[in-house]
Amino acid sequence: MKYGYARVSTTDQKLANQIELLKLAGAEKIFQEKFTGTTTERPEFQKLLRVLKTGDTLIVTKLDRFARNTREALAIIQELFKENVKVNILNMGLIDNTPTGQLVFTIFSAFAQFERDMIVTRTQEGKLYAKQHDPLFREGRPKTYSDEQIRFAYELRK
Repeated sequence: MKYGYARVSTTDQKLANQIELLKLAGAEKIFQEKFTGTTTERPEFQKLLRVLKTGDTLIVTKLDRFARNTREALAIIQELFKENVKVNILNMGLIDNTPTGQLVFTIFSAFAQFERDMIVTRTQEGKLYAKQHDPLFREGRPKTYSDEQIRFAYELRK
């Protein structure tokens, strides 16, 4: 059986495009979730791993949907290979259990982790710059309501 896995990191992102690509690639059942890719402790991903058996194919659209941590990605792929599960990463192709396939997967996994680490670094640098150059800078989301609006709403509740 062909299983698909779709994941987005934030509630603002949409799963529809990934799901469409997975269906076009032949996925018969698709597991999906909105969860960070920095950990493999994702509920739907864990369910999927428990369902996969010999001869099945796991399809993901991109490597970073599978994992961003090289060590965990390699551990997962080794377990899947032990069970003779095929892994099809749509923007890379079918990853096979050969020395060349494992080399390609290892290199691309390392690049995925590097990309994530660079995003974190750039974000931290941007925040530091903003803190140093913008006295009004505040981390987090901007307030939806002003203090005055909150006081007014509170008074209405009395």
